[in-house]
Amino acid sequence: MPELPEVEVVRAGLEHWVCGRTVDEVAVLHPRSVRRHAAGAEDFSARLKARTVSGVRRRGKYLWLSLDSGDALLAHLGMSGQLLMQPRERAAERHQRVRIGLGPAERELRFVDQRTFGHLMVDPLVDDARGRSAGVPSVIGHIALDPLDPAFDDEAFSALLRRRRTEVKRALLDQSLISGVGNIYADEALWRARLHWARPTATLRRAQVSTLLERLRDVLREALAAGGTSFDSLYVNVNGESGYFERGLKAYGRRGMPCERCGTPIRRDAFMNRSSYSCPRCQRAPRT
Repeated sequence: MPELPEVEVVRAGLEHWVCGRTVDEVAVLHPRSVRRHAAGAEDFSARLKARTVSGVRRRGKYLWLSLDSGDALLAHLGMSGQLLMQPRERAAERHQRVRIGLGPAERELRFVDQRTFGHLMVDPLVDDARGRSAGVPSVIGHIALDPLDPAFDDEAFSALLRRRRTEVKRALLDQSLISGVGNIYADEALWRARLHWARPTATLRRAQVSTLLERLRDVLREALAAGGTSFDSLYVNVNGESGYFERGLKAYGRRGMPCERCGTPIRRDAFMNRSSYSCPRCQRAPRT
């Protein structure tokens, strides 16, 4: 699933093409792609038509197009969703689900989703759950800020994290605590911070949390600079291009390969129906 860097790459690409454009056509080609829009596909289309896009924003793994109506076109890419800007005359992609014309440009926004786990919806913009006048879609008002947001509060995060009775990786994946971090970048940040994924959050010192946040920001920024991480053809930017941060991964997906710090083979553990990758020597497992 795309994480913060991949979604931010898409957001930045969309911003170049859609701001100031007006929706002149909407075609929902697969109803599952707008299943979260409770009023249905016709209402989805009606609330988009003739609306002008005023901005493109992101919180965590969600991105949205702000509209002049006070609504937003909210997108979650799921496992395989792609938002592509294509010439209108270009043939449809095999798994094209929604098509949105943006005049007077000669391009249109296409939502392509092979597995149909992603979705689009139109939702009103509101203040978020913390009372900030952030203008976020109502359904994601509870999502926390991400660590690259200038308003992210390190001290508040540290206090909340250390009060949790859970493992540090589970906490990093909790989007109500910190957003935008998924399996890949959690493993990478923990490797850089020399923390085991199962380390109890209550045992972390403030300095360790501070180091973890620094390493997390480092890996997110490096991934952004590389265009994100693409393990297959499903993650691409708005021009259909893949990212290449996979080459810079130190832990994730490197089972059996030598740790770049100490040479110990990277270990893979089962974790929440997924995997966690860590160095048995550099990231000592907590005592049970």
